[in-house]
Amino acid sequence: MQLRTIAALTALALATTLAACGQDAKQAADKAAAATKESADKAAAATKEAADKAAAATKESADKAAAATKEAADKAAEATKEANKAATDAMAAPKK
Repeated sequence: MQLRTIAALTALALATTLAACGQDAKQAADKAAAATKESADKAAAATKEAADKAAAATKESADKAAAATKEAADKAAEATKEANKAATDAMAAPKK
């Protein structure tokens, strides 16, 4: 009879230990899930920030390129006007 009592108490202690380990494992899994979510959120925020900076840099580059293109077109138009005026003046000059 004592052997059965000892076996039952041992089984009860083992079951209690396993339940406690199961609870610890669940808590560890919950902590791991929370840490994973936090890491994913931080990675998403960093990715968004990098994308925003890249978009701003691209816009700035496009704006500078547009301004440079406009300036070059204005200079080309001015040079064309001056060449046209010089040609007109040359044609209007009295021939010797």
